[in-house]
Amino acid sequence: MPEYSFDWVDAFADRPMAGNPCVVVYDAASIPVPDRIALVRETRLSECAYLVPSDVADFGARYYLAGREIPMAGHPTIATVLSLVDRGHVAIGEPTRFTLEVGAGVIPIEVSGPTQQPRISLTLPAPQFGLRCDPVEIAAIYGLRQDDIVGTPQLVDAGAGHVIALLRSAEALVGAQLDIDKLHAWQAALDVTGAGDIEVYLAVLSGEGTEARLLLPPPMPPEDPFTGSATGEMAAYLWHHGLIDTPRFVARQGHHMGRPGQAEVELIGTPDAISGVRLTGCGVVLMRGTLTF
Repeated sequence: MPEYSFDWVDAFADRPMAGNPCVVVYDAASIPVPDRIALVRETRLSECAYLVPSDVADFGARYYLAGREIPMAGHPTIATVLSLVDRGHVAIGEPTRFTLEVGAGVIPIEVSGPTQQPRISLTLPAPQFGLRCDPVEIAAIYGLRQDDIVGTPQLVDAGAGHVIALLRSAEALVGAQLDIDKLHAWQAALDVTGAGDIEVYLAVLSGEGTEARLLLPPPMPPEDPFTGSATGEMAAYLWHHGLIDTPRFVARQGHHMGRPGQAEVELIGTPDAISGVRLTGCGVVLMRGTLTF
């Protein structure tokens, strides 16, 4: 049977078993899509990354959930880059820059020292602002009151696409509980082509940054420890709507789960003309091995 090298990486983390874990599989072009998805289910992770050849970038990767491919995701990108560095495929300079082709296109990557725990930066594309959502409906999905939500939730797409809902308090964030039936009914009613799998990213302003949660329906894990793409989309939402007064802050997620993760966020451009969102984080290679399937 074919064998594939893999690394298990905790992304957006500065210590083992924190942040968001992701399996990165090497030389994966020959692995059929159903098997890629089956591995996600086998690991019980939210996503796995598969390295494939690229004709337009230095490296290529594809990302999968437990049910489908996704065009872009932040924590698999951090995991993939850290794995490439750890295996010596990328040398750390001051800084090292290269490109990674994912399903959504080519994204620029930057890596800088220290060698033991490099800082990895990725730049999400210019966000697109879409559907505005009824805060009453969003609140009901999570067992919240309408006044727990600040402003109007909105679909923001910087490669992945999430509805961003800003909450009024940390208590509301921690107390949110996903009603899967209401989520599915709301998704089914969305009048947006291809929006049936859109998820809601809950966030609250906290100190010098943000705290957030992404609650997930089956077959995915119940909650994502750290969601890089949604973090960038949330940042764009806050900057665009004047809810933050600085283009740089620290985003945190997963602390109440015992898997603390964080990213440094930098918005590029003005609130009315955001050209990209830069995310910087660390990671830890937890396991290395060989897959046989």
